[in-house]
Amino acid sequence: MGKVIGIDLGTTNSCVAVLEGGEPVVIPNPEGARITPSVVGFSKNGEKLVGQVAKRQAVSNPDNTVSSIKRHMGTSYKVTLMDKSYTPQEVSAMILQKLKADAEAYLGSSVTQAVITVPAYFTDAQRQATKDAGTIAGLEVLRIINEPTAAALAYGLDKEHDQTVLVYDLGGGTFDVSILELSQGMVEVKATNGNNLLGGDDFDQRLMDYIVAEFKKSNGVDLAKDRMALQRLKEAAEKAKIELSGVAQTNINLPFITMSAEGPLHLDMNITRAKFEELVADLIEKTMGPTRQAMEDAKLSFNEIDQVILVGGSSRIPAVQEAIKRISGKEPHKGVNPDEVVALGAAIQGGVLAGEMKDIVLVDVAPLSLGIETLGGVFTRIIDRNTTIPTTKSQVFSTAADSQTSVDIHVLQGEREMAAYNKTLGRFQLTGIPPAPRGVPQIEVKFDIDVNGIVHVSAKDMATGNEQKVTITASTGLSKDEIEKMRQDAEANAEKDKQARELIDARNQADSLAYQAEKTLKDFEGKGDAAERDAIKKAAEELRATAGSDNVQEINAKSEALTKILYPFVEKMYQQQGAPGAGSQGPDAGPNPGQQDTGAGKEDDNVVDAEYTEVDKDK
Repeated sequence: MGKVIGIDLGTTNSCVAVLEGGEPVVIPNPEGARITPSVVGFSKNGEKLVGQVAKRQAVSNPDNTVSSIKRHMGTSYKVTLMDKSYTPQEVSAMILQKLKADAEAYLGSSVTQAVITVPAYFTDAQRQATKDAGTIAGLEVLRIINEPTAAALAYGLDKEHDQTVLVYDLGGGTFDVSILELSQGMVEVKATNGNNLLGGDDFDQRLMDYIVAEFKKSNGVDLAKDRMALQRLKEAAEKAKIELSGVAQTNINLPFITMSAEGPLHLDMNITRAKFEELVADLIEKTMGPTRQAMEDAKLSFNEIDQVILVGGSSRIPAVQEAIKRISGKEPHKGVNPDEVVALGAAIQGGVLAGEMKDIVLVDVAPLSLGIETLGGVFTRIIDRNTTIPTTKSQVFSTAADSQTSVDIHVLQGEREMAAYNKTLGRFQLTGIPPAPRGVPQIEVKFDIDVNGIVHVSAKDMATGNEQKVTITASTGLSKDEIEKMRQDAEANAEKDKQARELIDARNQADSLAYQAEKTLKDFEGKGDAAERDAIKKAAEELRATAGSDNVQEINAKSEALTKILYPFVEKMYQQQGAPGAGSQGPDAGPNPGQQDTGAGKEDDNVVDAEYTEVDKDK
């Protein structure tokens, strides 16, 4: 096979590398630069421009230039250039095509295969969109790997000693943090966290907003309404941000920035590092929460971290370095280039897949939990977050109503206890289930995450072998609000969600138990002690009445009261006469209804009978 290139497809800049002689090297572009701006434009005569040349003409041609398209990957967003509409995948493919062409010019041979990196916290839809972009660009994407993992690969290549490292990756549009263990050629991800819409672009925007406000105070003119002025200001803000990493003060001088009634206006402003740090202080603090959470998920203290690796251009900001030093108690490692290390790691993984390197093993994890919606709107996890991938896990569920012939599988990703607050990845139906009492059909739902982090789901009726499969290829990903709030909501509402989950579990258990009692009385009609039968009937009626309340303790108490008299009665009837219809009860049979799911944890958590709502056949 030919050379496999490694590509860091970034929000603001991209980088391509390749393995040569066992060492990863960055491939420079024709302009001689080692990174390429992730900018696409069309000149007035319709010529497609990508990279530095597109960025240069953005000021004079803002309407036909697009940047930071990565922020829209996995969504239905469209951008119009030269009166033609493009998806984020198509725009990203143009960037990938340029990187591919640059690699071919450098290597002197055709390149058809690549490893492409994505933020660790990218959703399934965003990963699929990235893979699609590679395909559009004419590349076979051998692997999608997480950016912090790639960085750790590059860092750990020449390390002889076992280490636990924290990778803090603050790029142009995304933030990731991962905890990894490096051991004799193995890179194992222990936990990952992040924010898909927080990065250097947001730091630039804060500076722009400040300059616009100050200019309006001084001149009475709002630069935010001038598209061309804003583009010049965007470039100047980015340049100032970079300069302030090395100096205490910088000057922004933009002559003829706009026009007023009196004539042309000029912008001339000094920005201090202290002012910049004040403007972005809350953005930096936003990266600390995910960092702490990743450490908690990895079950490690900062004392157990051997090295902190900074990745992404924005990690050069002194206030960022100080914040991570303060929280970790360690001086960040300066031995890697934040702009290039991810592409170098991708090239190493490409070398592994091409057979050029045989002593490296990469073990990555799923960033968010995956599961389905079950009875009462509960999110039932099948794969927990930070599970090592690739992985396959399944659980067995049943029907919620008698004679139900189809089930609706609602696939979700997220950390909230209630399905409504998580992200829908897709829906599909399993039909053709033979009519049977509720709880009898056994439906195996299987989740498979491949090495690229892309999800495949199947549902199978175990009685008939009828199976429905789906690969999640959602064209719409998380909105800005959803991504921004997903983790914050999970933390802020953890107790509320727990209480809601407990109530629904209690109601489901009560409903199942009452149904079991009624069915038992019917199955053994006229048999057993009349007083016992009356007591069971009364307890079941009381449980039904109580199940509609919001009092978890009362519902559980009534369930326990019914259990105490029902199960001895059932046991006595079986001993005396044998069970009528034995073996036909499915998951609801016996004294613990609904305990038939696979890969189960504690019994208390396994109430999964009657977990599907009936599909409305008129829809």
